[in-house]
Amino acid sequence: HVQLVESGGGSVQAGQSLRLSCAISGVASESYCIGWFRQAPGKEREGVAVIDSDGLAKYADSVKGRFTISQDNSKNTVYLQMDNLKPEDTAMYYCAAPKSGARCDITGAYWVNYWCQGTQVTVS
Repeated sequence: HVQLVESGGGSVQAGQSLRLSCAISGVASESYCIGWFRQAPGKEREGVAVIDSDGLAKYADSVKGRFTISQDNSKNTVYLQMDNLKPEDTAMYYCAAPKSGARCDITGAYWVNYWCQGTQVTVS
């Protein structure tokens, strides 16, 4: 049974950084792709970044050059480093994993089978 536990949200000022962590249990992180989504009040859920089992990353245009997704297989953890944060980055952030063998797709959440509990990021 796959479980995702997220940590690292908080409140920061514009231009500052935060790092989110998604600790994975029940499966080896190197065998799974992981995605990060976010949802702001009144807005649709948005794919932010995904990383596949080979370490290939993709990003939403809105965060390219500012956010970095990475994985530490020794810790079974995926990270989302968020630099130069903007007020429009304010949202609940979620990490997500698919069923075994499915591919992650930044354009939508149709492939998601497991969600973490979410963490709030507020940028003022």
